[in-house]
Formats: sequence, C-alpha cells, structure tokens
Amino acid sequence: MRKKLASVLLLSLVTVVFSTTDSGDLDVLMQFRDELDNPELLKWPEKGGDPCGPPSWNHIYSENSRVTQIQAQGMGLKGTLPQNLNKLSMLKNIGLQRNQLSGKLPSFSGLSNLRYAYLDYNNFDSIPSDFLDGLDNLEVLALDANNFNASTGWSFPKALENSAQLTNLSCMNCNLIGPLPDFLGSMPSLTNLMLSGNRLSGEIQGTFNGSALQTLWLNNQLHGGMTGPIDVVATMESLTVLWLHGNHFTGTIPERIGKLTLLKDLNLNSNKLVGLIPISLANMRLQNLDLNNNHLMGPIPMFKASKVTFASNKFCQATQGLLCSPEVMALIEFLGVVNYPSKLVSSWSGNEPCNWLGIRCNSGKVSVINLPHYNLSGCLSPSVAKLDSLSQIRLQSNNLSGPIPNNWTSLKSLETLDLSGNNISGPLPKFSRTVKLVVTGNPLLNGDKTDHTKGANIPPESSDSPPNIPTTSSQDSDPGSPATNSSLKSTKTKGFKRNTFVLIMAPVASFALVAFLVIPLSIYFYKKRKDSNLSSTSLVIPPRDPSDPDNMVKVVVAANNTNGNTSTLTGSGSASRNSSSIGESHVIEAGNLVISVQVLRNVTKNFAAQKELGRGGFGVVYKGELDDGTQIAVKRMEAGVITNKALDEFQAEIAVLSKVRHPIWYLFWVIPLKAMREFLFMNICLKVLLASIFSIGRA
Repeated sequence: MRKKLASVLLLSLVTVVFSTTDSGDLDVLMQFRDELDNPELLKWPEKGGDPCGPPSWNHIYSENSRVTQIQAQGMGLKGTLPQNLNKLSMLKNIGLQRNQLSGKLPSFSGLSNLRYAYLDYNNFDSIPSDFLDGLDNLEVLALDANNFNASTGWSFPKALENSAQLTNLSCMNCNLIGPLPDFLGSMPSLTNLMLSGNRLSGEIQGTFNGSALQTLWLNNQLHGGMTGPIDVVATMESLTVLWLHGNHFTGTIPERIGKLTLLKDLNLNSNKLVGLIPISLANMRLQNLDLNNNHLMGPIPMFKASKVTFASNKFCQATQGLLCSPEVMALIEFLGVVNYPSKLVSSWSGNEPCNWLGIRCNSGKVSVINLPHYNLSGCLSPSVAKLDSLSQIRLQSNNLSGPIPNNWTSLKSLETLDLSGNNISGPLPKFSRTVKLVVTGNPLLNGDKTDHTKGANIPPESSDSPPNIPTTSSQDSDPGSPATNSSLKSTKTKGFKRNTFVLIMAPVASFALVAFLVIPLSIYFYKKRKDSNLSSTSLVIPPRDPSDPDNMVKVVVAANNTNGNTSTLTGSGSASRNSSSIGESHVIEAGNLVISVQVLRNVTKNFAAQKELGRGGFGVVYKGELDDGTQIAVKRMEAGVITNKALDEFQAEIAVLSKVRHPIWYLFWVIPLKAMREFLFMNICLKVLLASIFSIGRA
C-alpha cells in the first residue's frame, strides 16, 4: 500500500514539474496584470493556477511551458505595459490592439521569434529607439493611432530593414516625421504599406521603383505633406490600392499608370497635379477613381472607371469627351515643357486663352506671349509654331534652356522674339529679316557667330510683366504678376541692368568710333576727290589778251554724260551748271565766251579725220570754227601715252605757245578723263601742270 501511494505522489510531482510555466514568463505576466488599472477584465485567477494550464489562463497561449501568444485585443484595458516584456523570448504573436493602454511602449528588442505585433489604436506616447532591434522574423507590425513622441516625432529605425519577412507595415497617425525611409522600397516581402495621417515629407524615393507593394497608403500627411512627382508609382505593377490624396504631389499623372492592370482603387484627390489626363488612365477599369481638387488641364476624357470624380480642376470643358480649342492645346503643351509653373497653371483655365495671364489676342487669336521674369524653366516647345497669329514672343529673364525649335521660323506673323537672359543653346534657326531676335545674355551662345543683337532695341511689352519690373507702367501692369523674393530680385535686376548697360553702350561706342574715323576720312576723300576733279579737265581755254579789259577767265565745270566721265578744271572763276539734252556738260566761260566739250565735238565734227591739222607723238591737232567765226585749234592727247615723258613735252609746247600770239586762234588740250584720273592718282604734281595751262596765250 505504501509503495502504491509513493508511486502516485511521484507521478503527481512529475506532472506538476512538466506543467509549470517558465518562471521568467510567469513573472512578466504577473507584472502585466499588476500594472493594469482594470485587470479583472482579463479574468485571471487571483492566486494559484498555471498560465500555461491546464487549464491555461484566458488570452494566453503557450508551447512547452513558454508563452507564445498574448491575445487581449479590444477589451478596454487601461494601464501600462511592463518594460521587461521582451523577456517573453518565445513570444510569436502579441495582439493588444484597440485598448486604452498608455505610457511608454516597451522595447521589443531581441524578440527574434516575434512574427505578429498588433499594438495599434492605443494611447502609447513614446517608443524606444531600440524597439525594432533583432525582429528578424517579423511579418506584421501595426502601430496605428499612437501619438509617439508627440513633441519631436519619430522615424522608423534602420534596424527595421533587417526584418526581411515583413509583409504588412501599418503606422497610420503615429506621428512619423521626415522623408519616407528609402529602405522600405527595397524590402522584398513588403506588400502592404499604410502610413496615412503622419507628418511625412519629401518625395517617394526611387528605391520604390518596381516595388512589389499591393497597397500603398500615403494620404493625408500633415504640415505640408509629401511632394514631388508620382512617376515611380507607375512602376509598381502589383498595386491594387493607391491612396495619395491630401498631399502636395506635383507634376503630371504618368502615362505609364495604365500598366497597373491590377489597380482597383486610385485616389489622387487634393494634390497639385497638373497637365493632361493620360488616355491610359481613362481606359483603366477601376472601381474608384478620385481626381478632385488638382490642377489638371485640357479635355476630360471618357472614363471606363465604375466611379469617377474630377471636380475642381482646370479643364477646358465641363463635360467628358469635349475637345479644347487648338490654341489652348498648343499653349498647354508649351506650359508642359516649361514645367507647369504654378503662377500660370492657376490662371490658365477654360477654353478662352485671351483671358489668360501673359497672353494677348488680336481678333480672337493669340498674338502675344509675354512672360518675362516668371522663373520659367525647361525648354521651348515646338507647339508654339501652331499659334500662327503670334507676332511677339517675350520670354526674357527666365531659366529656359535648349535650342530654339526650328519650326518657329514658320511663324509668318512673328515680329519680335526676345529670349535674352536665359540659357538658350545653339544653333540658332534662320528667321526672316523682319523678325527682331534678341538672345543676348545666353552664355551658351557666346561661341555662335550668328548676329545675336539683331533687333536689340525693342520697346518692352509691359502689360503682363511683374510689378517689380521698372519698365512696366502702372496702368498696364497685370495685378497678378509674380513677385520674387528680394535676393532673387536683386540678382536679376543687377544682371538685367548690366545687360542693358552693355546693350546701350556697345552701339553708342561703336557709333562714336565709326564717326571718329569716318567723318575725317570722308572730309579727306571729299577734298581729295574735289581736288582730283578740279585737276582733271576735258578742255582748256586760255585767257584773252592781257590788255583786254575783260581778261578775266571764269571756269565752269560739269559732268559730261556722253562719255560717262566728269571733268573739272582749277583756276579762278565761278562755277555754274547747265542742262542739255545730252546730260550735264562742263563749260568754260572766258569773258562772254562759253564753250562746252560738246561744242568742241561739234566744231571738229567729233574730231573727224577731215578736221585734222596734223599729228604729233602724243596726240592729234584738230581745227574748228565757232558760231561767231572764231577759229580754234584743239590738240587731243591719247589716253595711253600720258606719261612723265608726255607731260614734259606738253610743258615744252606750252612754253613755246605761250610766246606766240594770234588774235584768232585758241589752243585747247582735250585729255580723256579716265586716263587723267588714273594718272592723277599716280602723280599729284599734275595739278601744277594743269594750272600752268592758264598762262597759254593766243596762238
């Protein structure tokens, strides 16, 4: 009997030993109960009992005397959690969501077996920096609706990157700040990322390119929200739900978004998205599409989504399927390549561009694009060439780059193109000569040999210029023109003044230099030409007898169009000009005697052979009779023999003839002018020789 009793006691002892919960786990659970304000809700025994059972305590699950799960969600528990909770080293799943637990969240560091952690919708107010250290097997982490570190905010620690099995990460309204951690985009197993209602900022990082995410909630970020383009989301081809509403995302909706064939719910409400709605998006068979409250432009396409809203945008039409005017579409394309500046996007709406900021019309057609000092960046759009009534394009003092589109030369009405003060590159298209092209102040054009200052003196078009531009009149300035900050304004103004100073002073200095050189040279050549003309004569009249009271020789010289030459003669006298049927002829007045070259030709029958008196080594002598019976002799020198030797003989003849007097005969020398002029350039002393002709007496 005693042996049987001993056996029963030993068996009972072994059973107790094998059913006893790990003492460390038991201590944590007892402390957990003690720190609750309402532990009775757990219905754990006051004394005795084994958490691991049998029977086990409510909400506790164990394996091999080790606590593996605590499931007490939605019970209204109040109090704090024990800071040694991470001593439950075999813990795999903790579900305390939707209670009223508060205080500091204990560290989960070292819980390498933890796979699921649901701590959302409580009142925890801080989270330790090592909370996520060593959670190598974590699959689901839910921390929503806990105002962690209220004054400073917090960010996911880098240690979370080591949780390679993580599939669901939810931390909505948990006071996250800063940029979206880039490592989240490269976590291979992450499929659901829900971070709505925080204070995240910045862009969606490029590491999310091609991510396997199925659900992405980044909506309703506070204090400015997330910014930048949303192009990267179009590469996440596994997405089924994409919520980006309530941020400041900018740029266009990517055309590639149509490749997200699994997408069912897309919410882009309340952002700053611009541009046209992609046709690929319109063709997506979504269950819900929300495009409200953006700056989308152009026509509204016909959508295939089950439910779609698109209110409060900048569409040109109010009804799906209606097209915009061609001019509106051309201007929207122009706006796109200059990156949709917000100042213009907010103004350019509807289907009447004549009322848009910076646009002028003539007879209902766009005639002027006037957008100087608008901080435009990007390139110049070829679509502008579709505005065939454009007469002025004024885009000076922006940040435009790239070449001028070649098809802009097809603008037949274009008169002014001002691109000064940008970063335009060559080569420059060849515009019509009627186009005033201004491209000064573009550094990349310094090496271009094209005339960049053509039409530089252009009166400013000021109607839509910003009010801080000095050239703008108060009555013409647009009240909605952009205001720049003081430093940018100062820099721009200095650059503008410097360019203007150079623009004004360069032609003034050039003109002064040209005037300094040209005027003296003009006077010199004019005098030289006058002297040359006076030195080259087609005929010579000697004075009458010195005893004659009318012995004053008046010499008058004019052009003889018959020979196409101009003859002049130096001497004291007065000049006059007579017209005849043959043009202008040089004449000589000697007393009452007036003889022209034409008269000499007439009386010698154009130097006919029958009028020859004789020939010499340097010319032929002809006879003639004037109308009053005066007999004359004319020696006509050959052009080809006017040399120094000929002139020496000429002087000798003059010396002889000056000693011979005859009351009837007069001697004339007729020298072809072209040859005389050529000789005058070779020998300036000829003027002295010709002057001596006046000393010839009567033959």
